[in-house]
Amino acid sequence: MGSHPIGVHVGAGLTDDGELDRGGPLARAAEVDADAVQVFLADPQGWKAPRPRPDAAELRGSDVAVYVHAPYVLNVATTNNRIRIPSRKLLGAHAGAAADVGARGLVVHGGHVLAGDDPAVGVDNWRKTFARQAERGGFPVPVLVENTAGGGNAMARDLDALGRLWDAIGEFGAGFVLDTCHGWAAGWDLGTVVDAVRAITGRIDLVHLNNSRDPAGSGRDRHAPLAGGEMPAELLVEVARAAGCPVVLETPGDAASHAAEIALLRDAIG
Repeated sequence: MGSHPIGVHVGAGLTDDGELDRGGPLARAAEVDADAVQVFLADPQGWKAPRPRPDAAELRGSDVAVYVHAPYVLNVATTNNRIRIPSRKLLGAHAGAAADVGARGLVVHGGHVLAGDDPAVGVDNWRKTFARQAERGGFPVPVLVENTAGGGNAMARDLDALGRLWDAIGEFGAGFVLDTCHGWAAGWDLGTVVDAVRAITGRIDLVHLNNSRDPAGSGRDRHAPLAGGEMPAELLVEVARAAGCPVVLETPGDAASHAAEIALLRDAIG
């Protein structure tokens, strides 16, 4: 595996009964010649805590870099107590489960506050989440906050909002995930985005390298294949090269298309 692994999102890699599906994430990685995988540890649209995985030891011992994506429902920024409090609990549960599979990080969306609420409250809710965990010794894996595509009350959609968020959580060692489709949807200049983000966060820990089915600034999060969307593939390759960190594809397609995308990236980045 190179210093900057290239991989693919493979879902949970489990059946509904908790058994390995098609050999699980490591078999899927081998199928497309990936040296990284991103997995869910529970239903991405649900609130159930992760269950122990049958392949936890294999994932921990593998040379494949493992990343875990937290459920989409999780929103620690929100002003809605019925969502925020369970979100904090679920974030902690997923961080523990991510550590159990040897994950390099836990990816979580920046979230948002309710319409009409002050985004500064959401920033403070994020700060409290990290501060409370720090009192317990911190998260067992790095928590990697991902930029989002739309929403006027979002914590990580606009670069200035990201700056306010990082002023609050950067001291706790928060990591950052750059999603190219989300950045494109939010109107970011992908030609300068790596430098722009690093100027704010000081780091990019992971790139979700996705093309978009929609025009720049659309606010829409619809992924497209690397060479099959609104962004030039060369621009996406340059983002991956400039970021100099692990890359995970969340592009639509089958194993053959993902293998081709991984090979293209590996050749282009070197």
